[in-house]
Amino acid sequence: MPEQSPRPRRRGRLFRCGAAFMVLCAVAGYLVVQYVTGGGDSPGCKVVSGGSAAAAYEFTPEQAVNAATIAAVGTGRGMPERAVTIALATALQESGLRNLDHGDRDSLGLFQQRPSQGWGAPREIMDPTYAAGAFYKRLAKVPDYTDLPLTVAAQRVQRSGFPTAYAKHEPDATLLAAALTGRSAATLTCEGIQAATRAAGPDAVRSALVRDFGRDVVEPAAAEVGAASRPSPSAAPSANATGEDGRTVTLPVTESADRADRGSGRGLRERGWQLAHWAVANASALHIERVSYAGREWVAGNTDSRWRPTDTAGSADAEKQPDKAADKDADAVRIVTAQ
Repeated sequence: MPEQSPRPRRRGRLFRCGAAFMVLCAVAGYLVVQYVTGGGDSPGCKVVSGGSAAAAYEFTPEQAVNAATIAAVGTGRGMPERAVTIALATALQESGLRNLDHGDRDSLGLFQQRPSQGWGAPREIMDPTYAAGAFYKRLAKVPDYTDLPLTVAAQRVQRSGFPTAYAKHEPDATLLAAALTGRSAATLTCEGIQAATRAAGPDAVRSALVRDFGRDVVEPAAAEVGAASRPSPSAAPSANATGEDGRTVTLPVTESADRADRGSGRGLRERGWQLAHWAVANASALHIERVSYAGREWVAGNTDSRWRPTDTAGSADAEKQPDKAADKDADAVRIVTAQ
């Protein structure tokens, strides 16, 4: 009897190995996409349209912190909202709003800036505040950038190999910019403090505010921690505050607090909502559990994470007439930390 050929069995084994390899490639590809875009974590944060449209954008706490920093640096330089939109769209395309320590050739950071192309030292580029400032510095030199299509303005700064790629991010960037510059009130929410990993407390909040907005945000505005005297933001955290008052950072929204926004055309109301939204975006990183401004309050851990009226007696009217609610108690942003 002739010996049976092993080829059919070998073909079956090769087919199974090939199928398994394809599955592994698909899984690996998915994980790479999730890593690059920041989609590996639950979104946690959400921005909704302040108008009648139902537009919304969901993103992670890490992305929210970076987006808030980009907006703060822009308004701190007196840049208009359009500039913030351009910067956010660029960061969405280049890094998915994540501070990447790698990229094409020597590209790094939120904007994938290259040390070899004069953007700064690697250590500087990996600082989101520096990276955003470097982007705005070059954007400001683009003639009439506010009148240009977004992708054209971004490309004149970035010199990307994919010059039209920024355009697809414009709707999301516009939504984010409206919330993070404060023009669109009570539109940014996050789940809260569950994923906190960094130093927390009122001193950490003050230090982060100075990092993103500059010292004017706390010094001329006389920001306080409860009733206690405020140490310098550069001082080491005291870590001994106790009680509700000891956990509250109060940021008066006054003309002096608005000095950084001169030339941007923004008013005090926008300034207040920018600070309030900034605090919510940083809630996970800084252990913030409550933010209130203009008759509205956000509380960490709420299932729907909505901004709710602080005046429960007038809550129905406040929900129907948010602009009137914004005029009430609009003198200060209050940030309560978990410790």
